[in-house]
Amino acid sequence: MGKKYKWGILAPGKMSAKFTRGLKLLDNVELYAVGSRDIERAKQFADEFGFKKYYGSYEELVSDPELEIVYIASPHSRHYEHTLLCLKNKKAVLCEKAFALNSREVEEMINEAAKQKVFLMEALWPPFQPMYRKTKEILQSGVVGKVLHLDARFSFQAPYDPSDRKFNLTLGGGSLLDIGIYAVIDALWFMGVPDEVIAKASFTETGSEHSISIIFGYDGGRMATLYSSFRTAAGIGCDLLCENGNLSFSRQRDMSQRLNVSINGKENKEYSLLPEGMGYQFEAQEVMNCIDKGKTQSDTVPHSFSLDLMKTLDRIRKAAGIDFP
Repeated sequence: MGKKYKWGILAPGKMSAKFTRGLKLLDNVELYAVGSRDIERAKQFADEFGFKKYYGSYEELVSDPELEIVYIASPHSRHYEHTLLCLKNKKAVLCEKAFALNSREVEEMINEAAKQKVFLMEALWPPFQPMYRKTKEILQSGVVGKVLHLDARFSFQAPYDPSDRKFNLTLGGGSLLDIGIYAVIDALWFMGVPDEVIAKASFTETGSEHSISIIFGYDGGRMATLYSSFRTAAGIGCDLLCENGNLSFSRQRDMSQRLNVSINGKENKEYSLLPEGMGYQFEAQEVMNCIDKGKTQSDTVPHSFSLDLMKTLDRIRKAAGIDFP
């Protein structure tokens, strides 16, 4: 086991609670500090999960000289500002997706990490999950051939509430950055950056989109169709239609994962798994493994992937007419 790292949580909430349950499974983690703009909220979170310290501002949190790694779970629209705050205070950062609101912000975050020589990674759940890795392994083996078509979706029914962050444009609301990003990650991960992007969205009264359908065009007529929505209950899944068979993976809200492999002329294989800690510990372990090796970015989710992801999200927003203030 490497050294033990002192972790901090910036913006305690539902997402931070899920992540912290994963953190608690790791031996090389010390639950050190929590920062919130509401000190009572920070204290409550620290007491619930066993953090040593709590602060009533983010500035106090990142000024703590003993704190080493910060997990950021504030709204999308604040990720840029909070990441820069941590980096300028020489704290390693694991920042929730979406990394920022646009690619200009992401470029500045990456540049600041390089300038400070500090570790930075976007907290992307899928690339570290066993089923995702298994899918990549099967594709790389060549047994199913090239991916000709990918179909990915993430949708659930969320009651419309204009005050909810999901529908608040100033907080980066809408299904795209919240859940549609997962379908985009699937396409980039298994097919690469598309040549062409077509998108159509449906909007709520606040101006945020509640549903979006996207087509990615690739060389040789290959395509990806992506869908996210707060109006329908399509669940979470991705189908990869390949030359010699198909791969389909899905997950439930409890993060249980399933992968179905059908190769032409062979019996179907099914893999299923429910990772302990909902699988969030894998991202945290990656951060510490990288820092142990003196790296400032991850090989699994490098800065270049996060930048490609945000540039692609920018293209989708432009095509669908989604504007953040």
